[in-house]
Amino acid sequence: MIVGTAGHIDHGKTSLLQALTGQTGDRRPQERERGMTIDLGYLYAELQPGAGLSGFIDVPGHEKFTHNMLVGAQGIDLVLLVVAADDGVMPQTREHLAIVELLGIPRALVAITKCDRVEAGRVEEVQRQVLDLLAPGPFADAPVFTVSSLSGRGVDALRAALVQAQKEVQGRSGEGGFRLAIDRAFSVAGAGIVVTGTALSGTVSVGDKLTLAPSGKSVRVRGLHAQNQPAEQAFAGQRVALNLSGERLELAQIHRGQWLLSEWLHAPTQRVDIDFQLLPGERTFEHFHPVHVHLGTQDVIARVALLEGPRLSPGERMYAQLLINAPVHAVKGDRLILRDSSAQRTLGGGTVLDPFAPARQRRSPERLAQLQILTSSDSLEQALPVLLNHSAGGLDPQRLERQFNRPRAPWSLAQNVRLIDTRQGPLLFNVQRWAQLKFNLLQRLAQFHEQEPDQTGPDRDRLRRFSGLALERSTFISLLDELLSAGSIHTSGPWLHLPEHQVRLNAEDQALWQQLQPLFDNAEFDPPWVRDIAKMLGHDAAAVRLLLRKRARLGLMHQVVRDLFLGDAQLRRMAGVLLTLAAENPQIQVTTFRDALGLGRKRCIQYLEYFDRLGLTRRIGESRQIRYDNALANANAQ
Repeated sequence: MIVGTAGHIDHGKTSLLQALTGQTGDRRPQERERGMTIDLGYLYAELQPGAGLSGFIDVPGHEKFTHNMLVGAQGIDLVLLVVAADDGVMPQTREHLAIVELLGIPRALVAITKCDRVEAGRVEEVQRQVLDLLAPGPFADAPVFTVSSLSGRGVDALRAALVQAQKEVQGRSGEGGFRLAIDRAFSVAGAGIVVTGTALSGTVSVGDKLTLAPSGKSVRVRGLHAQNQPAEQAFAGQRVALNLSGERLELAQIHRGQWLLSEWLHAPTQRVDIDFQLLPGERTFEHFHPVHVHLGTQDVIARVALLEGPRLSPGERMYAQLLINAPVHAVKGDRLILRDSSAQRTLGGGTVLDPFAPARQRRSPERLAQLQILTSSDSLEQALPVLLNHSAGGLDPQRLERQFNRPRAPWSLAQNVRLIDTRQGPLLFNVQRWAQLKFNLLQRLAQFHEQEPDQTGPDRDRLRRFSGLALERSTFISLLDELLSAGSIHTSGPWLHLPEHQVRLNAEDQALWQQLQPLFDNAEFDPPWVRDIAKMLGHDAAAVRLLLRKRARLGLMHQVVRDLFLGDAQLRRMAGVLLTLAAENPQIQVTTFRDALGLGRKRCIQYLEYFDRLGLTRRIGESRQIRYDNALANANAQ
C-alpha cells in the first residue's frame, strides 16, 4: 500500500509520519533548517509485524510547492489528510483535498493533529469543519482521528486503521505494459543510475528492456528494489527503484516528469481528449484558455479546447482537448490536474479518454459519440463496437493497444469486426460499414460515368477524390483492390470503370463529329491538321482537338502527334501496307513507305514513329522491321 499525506503547511504531516513509522521525512539540510517540507519525502515501514512494508510519501504543504505535492499524489492508494486542531481547515487543506478527489484516489483517513495544544471544544469544532468539508465529496465517510504526534495520543488507533486499510486495498492489475512515472533520478556509487517512482501498471523484471519517454531512448533494468527491498520483479502499485543501463546513458538525460515504459507503449502525443471537470469555486472557464497540466509526474503547458461549447461554468464538466506544448505519455483512464497559467491555483481535473486525439472534426457528432462511449466503458471490448460505428476511416489496432494499454493478443473481437490489411498497416472496421463503403464507391463511380460518358473512367487517385470517402489513401486502395478482385470494377490500363460501362459521346460531340467525319473519310492517309479543320468549319481549335482526343480514348482515332489525328480504319490499312512491304523486304525503308503512301517524307516519319510507339515496328538504323508479336500485326495478317 502507498500512503500519501495532504494538508496545509505546518499542520504536522511530517511529524505524524515520524510518530507512525519512527522515521523522519525531512532529510534535506534546507528542510531541517527551515522546519518545513520542500520536496517529497519517502518512507517505508512495517506498521505491524508480518503486515509487510507500506510506502509513505510526505508532501509539502506550502502553496509554492503544490507542484511537488501533485507529483507525490500520483499513484497513491490512500490519502492521509492532516488538519491541525489549532488552525483548522486552511486554503491548502481545501486545495489538496480537491486534488486527491480529482485524481480519483479511492480511500482517505483524516488526522486532526496537535490536539494537545487546544481545548476539547476546539477539537470538536475542527472535527465539524472537516466533516462539512468532506460531506459533498467521495470521502464523506472517511474515519477521523484526533492525534498528538508529541504525546502519541491517538497514534496507535490511526496505525491500526492503516493496517486494516492495507488488508483491504485492492491490488492493481498486472495486465498491460509496464508504466512508471519517474519522480527521482540519482547516481549510486558502484551501481550507476537509479530512478524511482510508483509503478502504475504491468510488471517489470531484472533484464527487461524499457523505453525512456518521451525521448524514446532504450534502457535495460540491471537491478531493482520494490517497496525498498531487493527484488527480481516489481508489480503495479509498488514503489519501485530501477538501476538502469543504456548506450551512452547519462544522469543528465533523466529527470522528474519522464516515464519508463514497455517498449510497445511508447507513443508520445501532444493532443489529448479528456473529460474535464471545473471546480465549483472557480470562475467561468473560457475556450482555449492556457493551463498547467499535471499528468503523472509531468508539468506541461497546454491550451484547453472546449468541445461542447465556448465556456464552462463552475462545478460543471465538459469534453475538452488539450493542445500541449511538449510530448506527453498517457493511456485511457489516467487522471490529471489543471492549474492556472501562473501555477497559483488548481482549476480542476480530468480523465484521459483518448491520448491520440484528432486535430480535425474534434467537435463532430461522431467524435462526441466516441467520447461518450469512452467515458462510460471500462474495457476495450465494450467500447470498440461503438467506436467503429462512428469511425468512417477505421481504427488503428496499434493505437488502440496504446490507448487502452491492452496488447492485441488477448483481444476478443466480435464477429462483425474485421481486420483490413493496408500498406500502412492493419485497420479495424465494422463489417457492415466496410460493405457500405464498397457500395458507396460503386455508386460514385456510376455517377462519374454519367457525368463523363466519353471517358473510360478515372484513375485511382481521381476516383478517390471524386468518391469523397473519408479514407486514407492506403485504406482506399485496399477497398478498391477488393472490388477489383471481386470483378465489381474493371480496369482498362490505368482507368477504372464498371463492367457494363461503355464510352460514348454526348449529343453536342456527335453533332460536331458529323461535320468533321467527311474531312477524315475523304483524306485517307493525309488528314488535315486541327487548326485547318477549325478554320474550314469556323469552330474553336480547342473544341475540335478535345473531340478528337475523346474519339482517340474510345479507340476510334489515333493521335499521331499533338494536332494530327488519323482514323482507326485508316491506321489499320496503313499497317497492312507495312506488312506488304515487309513481305517483299524485311528492312522497310522510309522512301519505300513514302512511295507506297504517296505522302511527303516528314509525314511518313511521323507515322513510322507512331507505329514504333504502338510496338508494330522496331527502328533499326534508318529502316524498320515488323514486330510480329504485336496484336496489330496479327490482326492485319488475318
